Amino acid sequence: MTDNTTSDGFTDQLAEGFVRRLMDIGVDGFGPFDSAEAVAEEALSERGDVAGAIDELVSDHTRLAGINGFLTGLGGFVTLPVALPANVAGFYTVATRLVAAIAHLRGHDIDDEATRTAVMLTLTGDDASDLLAKAGAAIPAGRAATMALKRLPTSVMTLVNKAIGFRLLVSAGGKGFAKLGRAVPVAGGVVGGTVDVVLLRSIAKHARKEFAEATTIST
Repeated sequence: MTDNTTSDGFTDQLAEGFVRRLMDIGVDGFGPFDSAEAVAEEALSERGDVAGAIDELVSDHTRLAGINGFLTGLGGFVTLPVALPANVAGFYTVATRLVAAIAHLRGHDIDDEATRTAVMLTLTGDDASDLLAKAGAAIPAGRAATMALKRLPTSVMTLVNKAIGFRLLVSAGGKGFAKLGRAVPVAGGVVGGTVDVVLLRSIAKHARKEFAEATTIST
């Protein structure tokens, strides 16, 4: 079996592995990085209601994304070959946990594979419908996608995860290299942090829509 490679140099194995790694760490946590369920329950305990907990999670994770983008962008183009992978992994791990935490608070079972794929799909924003179509999953993106994903065969789910991985990797590469401010130390950190904050807020907005009525569609 051959491992397809895109014009961007990403292989099927890399794309699928990237998504799997984000699921494992972003949802389940690793070491000092708490799981999505843990941070969701902590926020709920502190705020007392789901809406307030989600607001707190978005605020906390936006701050984390900004710090990650600033620190990995400090070196400018000189350190970019090393910093870009660190920024990509750090940003999407934070984003994955945020979306999964929102899903948990809305009543979804984030241990379920279909829900995890829906979490990852949320990271692609407006590209979600296009990715599902290209992977052969004739279902609309949005709140109904989570239930529809549960009915897909494993082979199609694998294709969906690969498509998500490719899109995230390609988008992340463009996000890193297209920002001229990264050529200048310190300024690169500011640009990196700002870009990551804006992108995470966009992802949070999609997550609120995707999992807005989870209690009515999760089983």
